[in-house]
Amino acid sequence: MVYFLKFWVKLALRIFCPKVNIANQRYLNSQGPLLIVANHPNSFLDAVIIGAFYQRKIHFLARGDVFQNPIFGYLLRSIGMIPVFRAREGKEHLHRNSHTFQESVDIISHGGAVLIFIEGICLNTHELQPFKKGASRILETLHALDIFPKVHVIGIAYNSFRGIGKSVNIKISEIESITPIIESSDRLVFNKGVFQEMSKNIHLPIEKTYVSHDFTYYFHLPYYRLIEYCVDLKFKNTVFFDSVLFAALLFTYPIYLALWVGLLCTMGIPALSACILVIVMTILGQKL
Repeated sequence: MVYFLKFWVKLALRIFCPKVNIANQRYLNSQGPLLIVANHPNSFLDAVIIGAFYQRKIHFLARGDVFQNPIFGYLLRSIGMIPVFRAREGKEHLHRNSHTFQESVDIISHGGAVLIFIEGICLNTHELQPFKKGASRILETLHALDIFPKVHVIGIAYNSFRGIGKSVNIKISEIESITPIIESSDRLVFNKGVFQEMSKNIHLPIEKTYVSHDFTYYFHLPYYRLIEYCVDLKFKNTVFFDSVLFAALLFTYPIYLALWVGLLCTMGIPALSACILVIVMTILGQKL
């Protein structure tokens, strides 16, 4: 399921984010225990993009309130999401973070990869916020077990936080050596080093948002405007707009295509021909 979703997401990103520039792509093929720390300017879209381009399954910590629905929570966990709880979501949940961090430690100690947004907050800005202690806490536990994973530092930046056709810059670097984290002062040293590294990795795209106004633009326009309007009703002035819009488009697009196939069939076009026609328009639509 994870690799099918990764494939589908990459196709969707060709439209939603047609320009994704990744510096130091060799790190995307990294093997073995790995902790990835990144900035967090654009809600869940940050994890979607990073996870799509790494050539392995990436587990990542996400705000715990989105797991409240049992079915939704199961689906999120199946694609690698791990809930982490903040005080604003209820102090009664904070004790559950011990399990969250232990789960992260277990994944990494068994050769897996965990992504954590070290700022612990998303504000739709590329200015780094003060770092939380989650990443250093995970490393401290791993170091106590004599496990020293690779640490990737990612800076991700967008030319826009709203809508389709955006450009994204990603730069990945690896911290060569890390002093074992034993005391709280070691956590501060680690965070300071990551802050300096991440600051160097954030490069705002100079490309403007681009949407080609050709035939496929008008083919997709009614669908896109409808989804955008629906997302706007609830998320217009929130940091979730972009990520919710992307998710809504990702999961409703097959329905839109199926409706077109049905419409063409009612017009007398054979089902197979209708499917081929819609597929061709979909492929062309990747140049939207």
